[in-house]
Amino acid sequence: MLIRFGYVAMSVHVAHASPSKTMTATQFAKIADREAALGKLVRIAEENLHNTLRLLRHNRAYDIHVFRFSSKLVPLVTHPLTEGWDPIPRLAEPFRELGDYVIQHGMRTSFHPDHFTVLTTPREEVLRTSLADLAHQVRMLEAMGLDERSKCNIHIGGTYGDKESALARFHSRVNDLPAAVRRRLTLENDDKTYTAEETLQAAEELGLPMVLDLHHHQVNPGSGVAAEELWPRIRATWKDTGIPPKIHVSSPKSEKDVRAHADFVEPEPLAAFLGAIAAETPRLDIMIEAKQKDEALFRLVADLAGREEFREVDGATLER
Repeated sequence: MLIRFGYVAMSVHVAHASPSKTMTATQFAKIADREAALGKLVRIAEENLHNTLRLLRHNRAYDIHVFRFSSKLVPLVTHPLTEGWDPIPRLAEPFRELGDYVIQHGMRTSFHPDHFTVLTTPREEVLRTSLADLAHQVRMLEAMGLDERSKCNIHIGGTYGDKESALARFHSRVNDLPAAVRRRLTLENDDKTYTAEETLQAAEELGLPMVLDLHHHQVNPGSGVAAEELWPRIRATWKDTGIPPKIHVSSPKSEKDVRAHADFVEPEPLAAFLGAIAAETPRLDIMIEAKQKDEALFRLVADLAGREEFREVDGATLER
């Protein structure tokens, strides 16, 4: 099994390279000249895109092939204060530069919209914002020239006191999405509400790939079925995507705060899971969700590479 490791949005090694610089809605509203305020948002977005390219270059230098873009590349883009604003044409060149680099170096990229993007919501205004946010994430990928192998990963959302009705809303709204958005979606189990089993069932019914989060499954195990037992079905959801399955890994911050992410990833649980699925999984991509970002990646790869069952292929790829 060939295993590639990636990290989320920000490097602890590349200085002054935040891809998520922003302006608050309050700051925006205080600027009397709306066009000037929008121009400032564009300049912030240009800096975010430039810093993202710096991160991709860093990734290439260290053989990191998997990366999640910040979902905040363009600040306030779906906020009511900027309604009617379309920054993509003004940002076409830096978006294309990012996409060209990703394509040239065979990287796997994705977005993960923020927690307020929920399709189960009963509130129309929240739904409108959620749909706008998903559409914007897809437009950014399209502006980069990246095909549908670059995904937008989402959770199912809340239950709002009635999980059955919430799931029905979710199914209906996913089916009503524009095809260009729907084809980009992947579903991930969460740490409180929808278990891996429930998320898998929804993914199968909707024909979407599922991203298994091992940490979320640890703290929200549902009936208690082991992740490796669910894996053959999860892996099958990726069958026609043209890309390997992807999982998320992180470790609990502490015994008192088991849902929060630790700085680094404990290798033992992941090594056990990889051992259980290796025979039936030719390729796997792993997104590390740890506070120490790429440093956590380097440490986890080194920890696993030191075990006899793993062989280092490059700086961020192992074979088991």
